[in-house]
Amino acid sequence: MNKPIRAKISALGTYVPPRLLTNADLERMVDTNNEWILSRVGIRERHIVDPGVATSDLAVEASKKALQQRGLTPADIELIVLGTVTPDMLFPSTACVVQNKLGAKGAWGFDLSAACSAFVYSLQVGAQFIATGAHKRVLAIGSDVMSSIIDYTDRATCVIFGDGAGAAMLEPAENDEEGFIDFIHEVDGSGGQFLYMPGGGSLHPSSKETVANKMHYVHQDGQQVFKFAVRKQAELCLKLLERNGLKGSDIDVFIPHQANLRIINATAERLGLRNGNVIINIDRYGNTTAATIPLAMNTAIEQGKLKKGSLVMLASVGAGFTVGATLLRWAF
Repeated sequence: MNKPIRAKISALGTYVPPRLLTNADLERMVDTNNEWILSRVGIRERHIVDPGVATSDLAVEASKKALQQRGLTPADIELIVLGTVTPDMLFPSTACVVQNKLGAKGAWGFDLSAACSAFVYSLQVGAQFIATGAHKRVLAIGSDVMSSIIDYTDRATCVIFGDGAGAAMLEPAENDEEGFIDFIHEVDGSGGQFLYMPGGGSLHPSSKETVANKMHYVHQDGQQVFKFAVRKQAELCLKLLERNGLKGSDIDVFIPHQANLRIINATAERLGLRNGNVIINIDRYGNTTAATIPLAMNTAIEQGKLKKGSLVMLASVGAGFTVGATLLRWAF
């Protein structure tokens, strides 16, 4: 039996829209204040699209940057796996829209819905296509326009989310010293009632009633989501470390989903991570759902913390509930 081909991230591109929505702006919109937002979630500002800008537009900009970094053209892409919870429309898939806008003729693709875990799930789906030898160049994208499904009169959710995108080029690793090492993914559907958007699907098709009842916005039970995320994110990371004979102190860079600063700090403490190894940029971007981890990867690169050979752990918890943890060696 042939040994699976190890996949690596060979390039990374990210994009956020230029318009900022600050805590001061939100103070004028809902009953909230800067101190409360900072203490509860750790966010100062987030990027928001202008009207008419869609998830595919952000994904295309991030993808162009990844291609440019790697010196490739859209024609080199064989597969597009696009993680998003805010597709341009129910169908066609946003991956199809991105393929067309990029001019990636010959590529096929599909959307992956796993909310905040969508990027780590997309990475592993792409890695498996490379592992089998089916493809040599896969574009894994996380892109969301969360402002399109946020009720800006709901202070419990509108302070949290922002818009953004990230794209990673996946290719076969040249050796076992780089690329993806291991991963664990889980779902717990019993938690679906705590973070969801009820309207617009086959259960509650769009109607005057669903619009009037604000069913096309994010609904969240923050306390339940917080409890699950604190427990489960650390649990999966510890399990992954143990399975690979590692400790938290062995990790060079920890890149968690940027949902809540308190969740990030609680996970880091349980893992026994070294100070300075945890990447945090939630203060500048908020929770961009599928885009948070690639944006945090880019922050780690900008800070000089993510280098060739770095041992990296990714972790996420999202609506569903979805959970993911990934271990890899950075390749560039």
